[in-house]
Amino acid sequence: MTKSNDMKFQLCFRNLYNSGRGFAFPCDSEGRVDLDHLSERARSNYFYARAMIGRELAHPAIENMR
Repeated sequence: MTKSNDMKFQLCFRNLYNSGRGFAFPCDSEGRVDLDHLSERARSNYFYARAMIGRELAHPAIENMR
């Protein structure tokens, strides 16, 4: 796994019903999120986002961090 300070991308889960809402998590260029470097709240949000794909959130997209 890439070190969190090397992560220049983010994995974005967009809300299907409310544009501008969703979740974003730091990841590597292949979309791997380092769960060990997330806070407890961020980790919980990540698992929620994964569970809500297709129900409330779109499939995640890998984007460059700006």
